[in-house]
Formats: sequence, C-alpha cells, structure tokens
Amino acid sequence: MMVQVKCYSSYTYAQEPQSFIWQGEEIRIKEIENAWQEPGKRLFKVITEKGKPFKLCYNETNDQWLAVEL
Repeated sequence: MMVQVKCYSSYTYAQEPQSFIWQGEEIRIKEIENAWQEPGKRLFKVITEKGKPFKLCYNETNDQWLAVEL
C-alpha cells in the first residue's frame, strides 16, 4: 500500500523513517530492526510503537513509499 512517510534525512533522503500514515492514522516508529538497499530502493523493517512489524520501501525512481504489514 502506498503511504506517506516522515523521515530523518541528513546527507541523503529517506535515511531514517520516523512515522507513516497507515489507514488514515499516523503510526510512529519505535525501532528500525533492519535497513538495506537494493538497486533504486531503500528498505526498512520497522517496529511501531504498538509493537507491529512493517516493511517500508522507498522507490527512488518513482519517489514513492510502500508499506506492508508483516
């Protein structure tokens, strides 16, 4: 599902996601368990403040974020 993400960006965009909008609600991220890159993408496995795991993917080519509940 496409989502809006608020993230910390220092030397590059999408360095560290902090929250995202999921089903009309802002979901705050408690922890980033894993972060990795694939060609044209930045991926994050995160745990929300409510303890739910999500995978976030930033597609650099399309400038879009996707979220999947795990």
